[in-house]
Amino acid sequence: MKYAFNPRITIAEHRDIPVITALLNRAYRGESSKQGWTTEAILIAGEVRANENMVLEVMDKPGSVFLIYTDETGIMAGCVNLQKHENRLYLGMFSVCPQLQGKGIGKKLLQESNHYALRVNCQSIYMSVISARTELIDWYKRHGYADTGERITFPEDGITGRHLQPLEFMILEKAV
Repeated sequence: MKYAFNPRITIAEHRDIPVITALLNRAYRGESSKQGWTTEAILIAGEVRANENMVLEVMDKPGSVFLIYTDETGIMAGCVNLQKHENRLYLGMFSVCPQLQGKGIGKKLLQESNHYALRVNCQSIYMSVISARTELIDWYKRHGYADTGERITFPEDGITGRHLQPLEFMILEKAV
């Protein structure tokens, strides 16, 4: 389904779940993720960031959509999950193909997330980021997000990799 402001960004459908899952894993885990700057491979061992059941569960939550960015060759190059929680929008599962990072795809997905938040009458967008990811946190801050001071433990789940150190999430938020 085409979506409003950027013709390369559409709302994902169930048939996109295998590609979204592969993109998330490529962007965050294993050797392939080390080609980009968003890798978590130095913090979490393993190849799995998400499996198809996890993506389906998130996609099917009430108020949840995945926006996907498709490049000029038809390849899914980025995605982000947005979940409406009352008057706030949660942003998660944000990823860009490691080989294409630094080309503005992430910025376009963030801009589209802002448009979507306004469209669904949200006043702010918030996210959880591993607090050890200072470079990533700085990138979000340059895009208007601020540390709320809230921290959440990041427990291991037996699926998404073994933590190589104790980890916690930092909650970032911005007004739209």
